Amino acid sequence: MMTKHIRLVAGLLLAGFAFCGTAYLGNGVAQDPAPTAKPPIEDFAKYLSGTVLTGVFTVDGKPLDKLTEERYEIKSAKKVDGYESLWEIVTRIKYGDKDISLPVEINVEWVGKTPVMVMDSVALPGLGTFSARVVFHDKKYAGTWKHDDVGGHLFGRVDRATEKPAK
Repeated sequence: MMTKHIRLVAGLLLAGFAFCGTAYLGNGVAQDPAPTAKPPIEDFAKYLSGTVLTGVFTVDGKPLDKLTEERYEIKSAKKVDGYESLWEIVTRIKYGDKDISLPVEINVEWVGKTPVMVMDSVALPGLGTFSARVVFHDKKYAGTWKHDDVGGHLFGRVDRATEKPAK
C-alpha cells in the first residue's frame, strides 16, 4: 500500500523542470551566464506540457537494488497568474485500479535559469503530507521526496508524450 502512495506522490512531484542555464568556466567553477535574466517561464511551460516522466524511486532504508519503476503523464503546466512562484501542473496518475487526472499547485523556484520544484509539508486530502525538491536537466529529472514519514530519491527521463522513450 505504501508503494502506491509513494508512486502517487512521485507523480505529483515530478511536474517539472527543463533547462539548466549554468555555464562552466575553465577552472571548473560554475557561473550563471546571465544572473539578472528572467527565468524562462514560457519555455518551461511548453517543455513540460505533454510529457511522460519515466524513472525509478528509492525508499530510505531499503536496498538500492530494489528500485521501483514509475511513469506519469504531465498533461499541462502553467504559472498561476498573480503569484511569483505558484504553478498548476495537471498530471495523470495510474496505479492499481486508480486512473486519475489531477491539478496540483506546486511552487517552482529558479536558480538562474534552472527551475526547482519545492513542496514543504503539503497536505493532499486523502493522500497524506508531502515534501520534495526536484530539478530537471537535459531531459532528465532527479530529486528527493517525503510522504508522511517515508522518503527517498527519484530520478528518470522526460520524453514528449508522442515520442518513443529513449533506451
